Amino acid sequence: MKEKGQVFTRIIPNCKRRTLHAVMKRKIDITSTIYSDSWRGYTGLVDVGYDKHLRINHTKDEFSNKRGTHINGIESFWSFCKRRLVKFNGVKKNFPLHLKECEWRWSKAPSILYKDLLQIVKVLV
Repeated sequence: MKEKGQVFTRIIPNCKRRTLHAVMKRKIDITSTIYSDSWRGYTGLVDVGYDKHLRINHTKDEFSNKRGTHINGIESFWSFCKRRLVKFNGVKKNFPLHLKECEWRWSKAPSILYKDLLQIVKVLV
């Protein structure tokens, strides 16, 4: 999930609609506008209280709709994760930690990331 430049990742036990909706209700304000692709797991968000759910249908070669709605931000995050994690030749062990690291790195400007990493190194030395 992406909100105002911030990303939240979580490994969930399954990708059933009920599981996904429960996580979303805990993390996303009910008054928020949800932008998603047309994956079936997002069906029914209006039924659980989200009044604004706008979809992009990639199977119809849609990348934004006529109102300018798009999901490029979260797709950019996943592209970032894939490029970063490919360096490890497949991450099976500790994948949730690697994913959280990507989340942490994504949300920081390079100058802040550098300062944070310096602080971590100083603590370890």
